[in-house]
Amino acid sequence: MMDNKEMIIAGLQGIVTGLSQQADGHVIQSKIFAGLGFTKLADKYAEHATEERGYVDQCIDRILDLGGEVKNEAKEAAPTYKDPIEWVKYDLEVSKTGLAGLAKLIEAAVKDPVTFEILVAYYKDEEEDLHWGEQQLELIEMIGKQNWLIRQL
Repeated sequence: MMDNKEMIIAGLQGIVTGLSQQADGHVIQSKIFAGLGFTKLADKYAEHATEERGYVDQCIDRILDLGGEVKNEAKEAAPTYKDPIEWVKYDLEVSKTGLAGLAKLIEAAVKDPVTFEILVAYYKDEEEDLHWGEQQLELIEMIGKQNWLIRQL
């Protein structure tokens, strides 16, 4: 079927590990933002965590379909933020880094249509997140921090 099955399984495992961490982080940030009264941001990141868990599930299923062993690996600590703007900046950098690695995995999975389809859908979702973050930072520049923060209540 494919020459680089082990590489694809390893890449999918990397997504399972990293994205489950990100989903947890987004749940935590959602709670922090809710506690600060930033309801729109809280809802956005709670929903985002649910989407991410869906991709984690798909990657786990695919690893198993490919005959791989799914691991519950240790995850690196990630920061949390009370300042929503600092969080958007941080999350944007995570998206940029993640998309670069994901593009390489998509290229490796081109001969595996099922994995390829899962990864492309995930890539599109992450790219939307990246554009949202860029858009928010541009909006902050144009309308100012306080006006942007008011819009997040």
